[in-house]
Parts: sequence; structure tokens; C-alpha cells
Amino acid sequence: MAAWTNKALGAVSNGHASIAVSEPPTGVICIILCLALGIANIFSFDAVIIIFSVLCLISGLILIFAEVPFLLRICPTSPKFDAFIRKFTTNWMRAAMYAVMSVVQWLSLIKSATSLIAAAVFLLLAALFYALAGIKSQEFVGSKTLGGQGLAQMIV
Repeated sequence: MAAWTNKALGAVSNGHASIAVSEPPTGVICIILCLALGIANIFSFDAVIIIFSVLCLISGLILIFAEVPFLLRICPTSPKFDAFIRKFTTNWMRAAMYAVMSVVQWLSLIKSATSLIAAAVFLLLAALFYALAGIKSQEFVGSKTLGGQGLAQMIV
């Protein structure tokens, strides 16, 4: 029997039991891909690809702090950096951030096709997901697992 969904991220019922469905972890996948592919491509002998690899690494580090707000409390960062990261607390701002990072990685195709394309694709998917949430006027909800609402407040 086909699965029926009550909401896009709600419960799924297959006729016998309800299964909770969580949001796809595209932010975490983007972090892992940006860091891994940035490191992997930095060893190329092409200066342009090395520059895009460094930009991918920087994107990954920014995403870590944007997606895991708990790190802003435990890592020594400057007030300017904290203010910069705190700008990305709405779906529209996150969509814009991911879209810009995606465009930067797509531009790496100007020189040659590398594995940085995977980072570009997943960054674009994350941008589209955040934009879709913005279009549907959904409020931004941080992941409790990654230090969103709840975990950071428990520490203070």
C-alpha cells in the first residue's frame, strides 16, 4: 500500500504504523562535501582550481557555524563574525547564502570540471529547500541535534 503523508515533514503512515519523518540533512551534507572536496581539490596543480578549493573550504567553515550555532558559544570568534553568522537566521537569508556559495562553485567549471560540482549541486539544493520554505512562509527552525533551539539555551 502506498505511504500517505500528512505534511511534507510530518508523519508518514503506511496503513499499519506511523513513522516520523525528519527534514533532509542537506546542510550537514553541504558541510561535509565542502570540507572534503575543498581539501581534495586543493592538491591539484591548477592555480584556479586551488582558489576555488579554498573558497569551498571557507564556505564549509561558514556553514559549520551557520548550521551549528552551538559552536558560536564554545569557539572563540570575533563579535564581527558572530554578527555576520547571526544574519542568516531566516529561510530567505539562508537561501541567499547557499545560492551565492553554489554560484561560486559553479563558476569553477569555467576552468575545468572537477568534483567541486558535487558541492555546487548540493549547495543549490539547500538553497532551493530554504527558498521553498520561505515561499511557504514557514518559520526557520534550527535542528536540536546540531545545537539549534534548545541545546544552546541549555548550556547558558
